[in-house]
Amino acid sequence: MALNLSEKDLEKIILVGDRVLVKPKNPNQQTSSGLYLPPAAMEKENVQSGYVIKTGPGFPIPALTDDDEPWKEVKEEVKYVPLQAHEGDFAVYLNKTGVEIEFKNVKYLILSHSAILMLVRDEGLFE
Repeated sequence: MALNLSEKDLEKIILVGDRVLVKPKNPNQQTSSGLYLPPAAMEKENVQSGYVIKTGPGFPIPALTDDDEPWKEVKEEVKYVPLQAHEGDFAVYLNKTGVEIEFKNVKYLILSHSAILMLVRDEGLFE
């Protein structure tokens, strides 16, 4: 799915529930012995990695209601259990579990939080 949005539009994206927007890291195209891998071989990998760009609000919690006072106006405020993933984290996730989208020829993945296997949170990760 290709969407042509500008970088400013990326800030306007709101992820729903437990979804995470990840920018995949470019996989190693060369083995340790120096052989170049074709793209098809890299796509067969079960585990990929990338950087968390945005996260959704989390898992929704059902609202508790007091049924003993039916005359009260019911205000249902949705509450969420927050996600472990934060913007800027390095994520290791299961391949082929997300939806691939494209902004300005840059590929991103929308993953469920449960597809993430491991997070690395390091302040100097992007340096």
